[in-house]
Amino acid sequence: MSPPAGSRRGALASRLLFLLILLWPVASRGAPDTSPAPVDPDACRVVRLSDVGWTDVSATTAVLAQVLEELGYQPRITVLSVPVTFAALRNGDVDAFLGNWMPSQQEMLAPYLAGHDVEVIATNLRGARYTLAVPDYLWDEGLRDFTDIARFREALAGRIHGIEAGNEANETLHGMIRTDALGLRAFRLVESSEQGMLAEVDRATRARRPIVFLGWAPHPMNTRFRLRYLSGGDAWFGPDYGGATVHTLARRGYASACPNVGRLLRNLAFTIDDENALMDAMLTQGRSPADAARAWLSAHPDRRAAWLTGVTSRVPSTGAEAPRTGTVDRRGAFERAVTAHKLPLGEAATTAVDMARRRARGAFDLVSRAVAFVVAVAHGALARTPAPLLMLAFVAAAWWRRRSVALAVFVGAALLLIMNLGYWAATLETLALVLVAAGVSTVIGVPVGVLAARVPAVDAVLRPVLDLMQTLPTFVYLTPTLVLFGLGVVPGLLSTVVFALPAPIRLTQLGIASVPRPLIEAGQAFGATPWQLLTKIELPSAASAILAGISQCIMLSLSMVVIAALVGAGGLGVPVVRALNTVQIGMGIEAGLAIVLVAIILDRLARPGDRIPRP
Repeated sequence: MSPPAGSRRGALASRLLFLLILLWPVASRGAPDTSPAPVDPDACRVVRLSDVGWTDVSATTAVLAQVLEELGYQPRITVLSVPVTFAALRNGDVDAFLGNWMPSQQEMLAPYLAGHDVEVIATNLRGARYTLAVPDYLWDEGLRDFTDIARFREALAGRIHGIEAGNEANETLHGMIRTDALGLRAFRLVESSEQGMLAEVDRATRARRPIVFLGWAPHPMNTRFRLRYLSGGDAWFGPDYGGATVHTLARRGYASACPNVGRLLRNLAFTIDDENALMDAMLTQGRSPADAARAWLSAHPDRRAAWLTGVTSRVPSTGAEAPRTGTVDRRGAFERAVTAHKLPLGEAATTAVDMARRRARGAFDLVSRAVAFVVAVAHGALARTPAPLLMLAFVAAAWWRRRSVALAVFVGAALLLIMNLGYWAATLETLALVLVAAGVSTVIGVPVGVLAARVPAVDAVLRPVLDLMQTLPTFVYLTPTLVLFGLGVVPGLLSTVVFALPAPIRLTQLGIASVPRPLIEAGQAFGATPWQLLTKIELPSAASAILAGISQCIMLSLSMVVIAALVGAGGLGVPVVRALNTVQIGMGIEAGLAIVLVAIILDRLARPGDRIPRP
């Protein structure tokens, strides 16, 4: 099957644009200029760089920052998505970007080049590759070309694994799915992150499970996994198995306003081996980008010297002193003394997670399948219910809970608006995740809260644990759950439970502890057993507080939908993340409004209190 004529014309135009971008740095630069560049003005001292979070871009950006710092500049690195980076270059909020992968980013970049908002400074990497890949065992089974993917839909569970939502390759795959290119309409793109996708690839290859994912070179994945790149994607990812070059971009006029930094940017170039070594230090050895860059520069003084040809340092020269190859340490003596022997806390945590993954792999896989099954059942029940009937059920529940015509009308209108905006399917995914997470949190939280109210020692132990669960940043426990359970709803749900569980525990404990003592004594005087005291006196008296805890649990679970989307959980968080990464204001407002409407509906249905009298 060949792409339609419109696609062929678009591909031709894209290739012409790609050729223009490829030749632009060469045509504009001419012969290498070895004469010293003039010293930049003070306004150029701070160099603002964008890092899109990909390992290769993080590595090269760290190397550039290290060199700039040695020259007396103050590099500032901001983590942004690719579309946000382009917008920031246009607005003058970012000075330079080293991660312009072409031709995959050509459609995103074209408007900025046409408006002369961005300048292509140089090509910093040649011989790269960026397209879909599969493990070698799946290649041996016959999945070797883009046209083969549809035949393996059942084995692949209808999934293609990408990286962060809004990434240009993800958008290309979304377009293929939307237009049913090569029969991909029945597939779903799982969006997470580079490391999230690689964690899922690792789980799949260990189990020899079929998987299709975005692959690229340079990257250690090419040696870590035995993978093969798919042919047949020329119309979407470019020829030669997604052959690519990486360019350095700068905001309009930056190279002329800061000619010294501009000279460095034009000189800066890497090889595949360079970037593989840098990324291996980061991913395999666990070094930070700055540490990896520092070590690599120390081991490659010739590369640094070549980049500094014609570049002038802002640091006063002492005459015979050679250029520095170490970082500028601005720490005080006390800080250097304290950090001289760092506690191996991070290494210990990593070792513990790796050990748990190796020794309890079967248990984690069992939990993952069980949780995924429960969520799938909940989502299936919602999805199979006709939309009008489901809306009517929510409207009836609102009337039964509050006896309010206004609320019932609002619930119906809100659900119709969500469907009209095109977020009904995502809303059902979010509802399934929230209902299961809130149910699990309630089943665990209410009994634990009762126990904490009855046993002061349990309350004393739980209090700091609950404080930690509520204050610990979500990504801290999202990362190990992603490694242990893989991509999908499971790490999203477990992280949601951890975040939402303290609410029912605390409010149940508070409600039980607040039951008037005379009621307890009256029950004991009539010979009530402990179970009867709990079920007949304490729980009814604490019902309002317990319901408040459940309501808070539901709201906290819903607040996690965007975070859960980062690990492939789906739902309303996905369009929010995509809107953020692609600077789509309309999509962000629509998806955010859908989340707000769902939150209001669930809050009104779960909030404790008497029913509102009929108006």
